[in-house]
Amino acid sequence: MPGNPSSSEPFARRIAATLRVLGLREDVRDAAVEMHLTKFRRVAMIWPVSLCAVIGGAAVAVTAALVEQSAVIDIAALSGTVLAVSGVILWLLRGPATTEHVVHRRMRALVVATAVLGGTLLGLAWTVGQLPGGDWEQAGVAAAAGALIAVSVAVVPVRAGTLGLGAGLIVALAAKSPGMTLPLTALPFFACVAVGLMRLGRTDLRQALERAAEASEGRFAAKMVAEFEGQGTGWFWETDRHGRVTYLSPQVAAEMSAPGANGADGGGTPALLTDLFRMDSTTPGTERTLAFHLSSRTSFSEYSVCAARTGMDGSESGRWWSMSGRPVVDDLGRFQGFIGSGTDLTEKRKSEAEITRLALFDGLTGLANRQRMHLSLDKTLNQKAGPYRATALFLMDLDRFKAVNDTLGHPAGDALLKQVAQRLQRGVGDQGLVGRLGGDEFQVVLPGMDAREPLSVLARDLIASLSQPYFIAGTSVTIGCSIGIAIAPEHGEDSETLTRNADLALYAAKADGRGVHRFYSDEMLAGAQSRALLEDDLRHALGTGAFHLAYQPVVATKDVRIVGYEALLRWDHPTRGSVSPAMFVPVAEECGLIEQIGEWVLRTACHAAARWPHDVRVAVNVSPIQFANPKLPAIVASALAASGIAAARLELEITEGVFLDESASSERMFRALKALGVRLALDDFGTGYSSLGYLRSAPFDKIKIDQSFVRGAVMPGNRNAAIIKAIVTLADTLGMETTAEGVEIQDEIELVRELGCSHIQGYVYGRGMPAAAVEEQLAGGGLATPIGHKVSRAPRTKMLRSARMAIGQVVGDVRIRDISPGGAMIDGIEIDGEPGGIDVLIELLEDQMFAARIRWAKDGKAGIEFAESFALDRLNAVDRTVRRAG
Repeated sequence: MPGNPSSSEPFARRIAATLRVLGLREDVRDAAVEMHLTKFRRVAMIWPVSLCAVIGGAAVAVTAALVEQSAVIDIAALSGTVLAVSGVILWLLRGPATTEHVVHRRMRALVVATAVLGGTLLGLAWTVGQLPGGDWEQAGVAAAAGALIAVSVAVVPVRAGTLGLGAGLIVALAAKSPGMTLPLTALPFFACVAVGLMRLGRTDLRQALERAAEASEGRFAAKMVAEFEGQGTGWFWETDRHGRVTYLSPQVAAEMSAPGANGADGGGTPALLTDLFRMDSTTPGTERTLAFHLSSRTSFSEYSVCAARTGMDGSESGRWWSMSGRPVVDDLGRFQGFIGSGTDLTEKRKSEAEITRLALFDGLTGLANRQRMHLSLDKTLNQKAGPYRATALFLMDLDRFKAVNDTLGHPAGDALLKQVAQRLQRGVGDQGLVGRLGGDEFQVVLPGMDAREPLSVLARDLIASLSQPYFIAGTSVTIGCSIGIAIAPEHGEDSETLTRNADLALYAAKADGRGVHRFYSDEMLAGAQSRALLEDDLRHALGTGAFHLAYQPVVATKDVRIVGYEALLRWDHPTRGSVSPAMFVPVAEECGLIEQIGEWVLRTACHAAARWPHDVRVAVNVSPIQFANPKLPAIVASALAASGIAAARLELEITEGVFLDESASSERMFRALKALGVRLALDDFGTGYSSLGYLRSAPFDKIKIDQSFVRGAVMPGNRNAAIIKAIVTLADTLGMETTAEGVEIQDEIELVRELGCSHIQGYVYGRGMPAAAVEEQLAGGGLATPIGHKVSRAPRTKMLRSARMAIGQVVGDVRIRDISPGGAMIDGIEIDGEPGGIDVLIELLEDQMFAARIRWAKDGKAGIEFAESFALDRLNAVDRTVRRAG
């Protein structure tokens, strides 16, 4: 409703917005004001030309009237009006009173003036057209029309002026035409023009505002950049697509002291970024060089760099920067170069160096502190170059030092520690590094010393020196010293082990009366106590039922059917976690628990097998101690009777250790067990007792080939396959089955089958599983499915070696993590997309590139396959040569 304010207010706001778009209403936005002023300037530039056209048109019209002697007064009046209004417009465009504060008023005046001018020019053309026919009449109309066209062209930049011109024409048509047909016909066309001009006006305003915002952002960014650079801590750089510097902050360019540092050298050619900076290769994460990133067009971050060239005085500038950069592409995806930033690290590095110094030295005595001693010991023990050097470690504790603190006070104690440090440094000299770990505990690292006699002499000298009287605050003080000594590698190959053992030796020295030194010995470890604790835990586990069995399938090679399971003893300790049988079985054998544990295993396994199909066997290990027990056949018979399984389904696995004491009792045991009908298997064949004579009489049904012969058997040049074949041939001749243990890789299955083994056991068909899982597996048909890796690979040598790699024209640095004759695993490489099949060249030997192909890549790592087999002894030969040269 017209009277409803809620409906009229939006309409009023739209009208006001339209007027601001056309410049007819005040707009407080600077960008809008500047846009309209710019349009005024454009009209002002062309208006003199249009004014000439108007003057010419008016002159021709007046001349035509004079020649034709008709309507002279009317035409003269119209021509005068045209000239006057044109002058007014010129004054509006260039007059001194036209300021930006009244731009909307000037726009309104311009609209009115153009409307009057347009209407007057149309009236002039109309009047001239009423003259008697002739050349002058046509010339007058053409001149008036030309002037009108010139005016319309001139006011095109000002959308409101064009609208005013059109409105003046409509009004003139209405005034001159005898009826309303002509103006009404022109009105729709004018409306279309008006709509178009409104849209153009909105577009002009929007673009002006966007340009103003961008310009403002640019000015702000430039201001911030200048301020940031002016502070001296941050800087910026830019390169073209060829890696040449196009911009470098002035303060950094000045530090370069090199041609081209400011973007161009003396000949006008920009310098390469890699010629200006060099990287700090010791900083973690900078394995790739600047040249690599520039050539591969990859981003980098926080690289420590310094000036690549020396200063003018021949010395390094000493400046370090943290540098980051990223590639720049245009809207079409074309690489344009790099852009990046940096910060000054000089003061930070100096502070870090000072902090490191303070962190590595004892503030009281000036000796190395615990951290530095730890680092020094690690470095000494982990040396890479040259032959291994033995290292001795002294751990020292002052005797009666607490009494000094208690009687004379802590300042006296501190003074005493300083004198102790001085005596230690004099006593050790250049032989090693002396440090204070804290309190009254000191440490000495002695590289290259392992002879006990010289170490004992040094220890006694140090004890004697430190036991001499001290004069503290006018008081004579006497203390002592005890020393524990550990020698690497005899007493430990790493710092933790060596320090622990030196500490044990120190405690032994104190226990022996103090003032002495002691070397570490294995007896100092509480091995017996640990074994006793394990024995107690075993007894507790047996009484509480903490043991359980896991069953590993035994698969026939002929039809891949599961023919049995081996019962494997497992123990999950509440605090130790899963304890390996290799750890607790020997203890159980020594303490006499193995027979009880073995009987429990036998009965539990037979009870589980009773729920399996009747053609599936169960294998149970029997230790030599069990085998020597005359009651074993009775125990086996009882387990069979209690479970109800057939004796032929039970297979007892016996190791070669039972033949170490060949006697009549062993033969009787074999006969008694076979009389029960159980099967006997010789376990771990080839790793124990070397004689084959026992195979003539021992009634074994199966030989189990140890996993040490299976592993690596598929690799070219490995002799294990021949050994397996020989064992199979021997077993076939004696009428025995064979089981290959430890089969883990799927390609080993086919090899074992081809070599004639009748059965396979190993992770390739599954690890040990609970009894419930066995029943589910057998219910599914009893067929085994191989799992795990499909193809064996040559053993790989672990290493950490830098190498150059080339992918096409891109060359960079990578690290070799492990290597085999057929390939290597590397890191330090990022590959987009599917990496398989990319051909590369890698430097395995100095200045020798070898062809390879990338097979996989993930998380910065990649596996490569060599085009030709590589002899690893060539690397070892180079390493030996380098060590001899060093």
